[in-house]
Amino acid sequence: METLHIIKTTAEQLSNLSQHPNLFLRHTSSGQLPSGESLKEIIGLVRAVIFPGYYGRSVLNQETVPYHIGTALERLFFLLTEQIQAGVCFDCVSEKCIQHQCRKRAEACATEVIRRLPELRELLSTDVEAAYMGDPAAHSRAEVISCYPAIKALTCYRLAHELHKLHVPLIPRIITEMAHSETGIDIHPAAQIGTHFTIDHGTGVVIGATCIIGNHVKLYQGVTLGAKSFPLDDNGNPIKHIPRHPILEDGVIVYSNATILGRITIGANAVIGANVWITQDVAADTKVSFVKS
Repeated sequence: METLHIIKTTAEQLSNLSQHPNLFLRHTSSGQLPSGESLKEIIGLVRAVIFPGYYGRSVLNQETVPYHIGTALERLFFLLTEQIQAGVCFDCVSEKCIQHQCRKRAEACATEVIRRLPELRELLSTDVEAAYMGDPAAHSRAEVISCYPAIKALTCYRLAHELHKLHVPLIPRIITEMAHSETGIDIHPAAQIGTHFTIDHGTGVVIGATCIIGNHVKLYQGVTLGAKSFPLDDNGNPIKHIPRHPILEDGVIVYSNATILGRITIGANAVIGANVWITQDVAADTKVSFVKS
């Protein structure tokens, strides 16, 4: 009886949401929340159509690959539409959500993502090349595609970035956080990253939302491209949506556990040594191995 009383009392306490209204999502007629399982399948399908034979069905040939890619794209369109709609409706946060309008927007976004997949493949092919050429331990590009966490994370990031550019709410962040959980690499979907990008080892890398990274940039494990303390408005609330993360120009190399903070520029072909803390611009072609405090 005591246990039942405790359960009843606890249920009453947890059901009183007046003190924590933000912890309760009131479901409306807009439908379900985005599904982690469906988004995981979406990631798998994107990897399968960009790297056929490495992901998805492993036994493919020139004759069968168009069929399997076509089938995967059909499934991808359905799942993307469903999940984008869930994200769009979630973002409405009101009883006035008009589902057919959300559905129309979701279908248009899903179609555009599929149209951009060949471009996405071209970008990822440069990332594979950068990883292979930049790592003497890599025996083949096949090994890079199959094993390297950077390619897994970058596939998710580049998909999420396209969704972000299409102003799809929530879904891009969920996708990159799934990659974060899988690989230890945390890339915000709003970050802008050029071609031939690679992250060696990868664990612990953080790339903030307003980062701009040029072409042929290489990071090692534990690198943080972050923000300093952000400014507050007159009411003490953080001022968001301002550039607050670093710019890395073409050819920059950043070694392990370096921390680069704020809206600063690391010039082209600069080399940032391990374990340094940088909050000021670094000129092009400069090597930084020690910074005086």
